[in-house]
Amino acid sequence: MPEKHLYEYAVIRYVPRVEREEFVNVGLVMMCKRRRWARVELLVDPVKIGVFGGALTIDEIEHQLSAYKLIGEGHPSGGPMAALPVEERFRWLTAVKSCCIATSRPHPGLTDDLDAAFCRLFTELVL
Repeated sequence: MPEKHLYEYAVIRYVPRVEREEFVNVGLVMMCKRRRWARVELLVDPVKIGVFGGALTIDEIEHQLSAYKLIGEGHPSGGPMAALPVEERFRWLTAVKSCCIATSRPHPGLTDDLDAAFCRLFTELVL
């Protein structure tokens, strides 16, 4: 019987106007502490974002989101936050924020295949 892995995930959101509480799902961050595994995937859809008429350009949004990927996956160019253990990086990325890039509350799951679970969630929640 395959080993089950406890994981946590959160949807990354672009919030064009915080006061309106509207958002567009633009990515997913997921981690498994036991496996020291993390993955971040982003998808910025200019058509969806254009509906909200936010102040940022697509390039500015993608630039801000690139930090999520670098930090979440522990890339050396992600700065000091990227050097933290996987669970600390995940907690920092998913902390409640009042800004144009935010995340949903973290949600738990259990799987024997982290990559397959990530792909399923990304497809359901972001695509």
